[in-house]
Amino acid sequence: MKERIVHDLSHLPLHGLGTASLTWWGTCAFMLIEGTGFALSVAVYLYLMSLAPAWPIDAPAPDLLAGTLLTCLLLISLVPNLLLRRWAEREDLHKVRIGLVVMTVAGVLPLIVRIFEFPALHVSWDDSAYGSITWLMLGLHTTHILTDVVDTVVLMALMFSRHADKPRRYGDVSDNVMYWNFVVATWVPIYICLYWVPRL
Repeated sequence: MKERIVHDLSHLPLHGLGTASLTWWGTCAFMLIEGTGFALSVAVYLYLMSLAPAWPIDAPAPDLLAGTLLTCLLLISLVPNLLLRRWAEREDLHKVRIGLVVMTVAGVLPLIVRIFEFPALHVSWDDSAYGSITWLMLGLHTTHILTDVVDTVVLMALMFSRHADKPRRYGDVSDNVMYWNFVVATWVPIYICLYWVPRL
């Protein structure tokens, strides 16, 4: 059988950023699945609220301090996160390293605040349906923050190693930036549900 070369693609890069990357599409699919989980938890929260004669059930409304502080930390973290994306696109190794260190700290700080957030709910997970859904929502979001922090730490370790010279790593950093934006965006409706809906 005779082979015929249709077109020479050897000049194309081995890895691309954004939509040119397969991991970008995988991350988008992952966020779609997780976003559906968050949407379902909010729907369950609102459904249980519609059935209850009083909401919250046998508990005062959660304290605002911890949840609001966490929200502020997440929103502020978007600034270095977006800068990190820009630096990754430019393949500026020095700035990417600094950005990953900053984003590691920016990911750990909300986890520390989250420790105080659970007691601020004034309800245990097994007290009522209200307690169960609020703890579930906080637990889901905590898992996502923790997941991204671990991913950021791994990327930081890679960028400080001999693997940093691979262009593919900058795409990984860019995808991680996108996922952190998702973590912050999903927190906003959860924050409103947990802290402001019970005050209506």
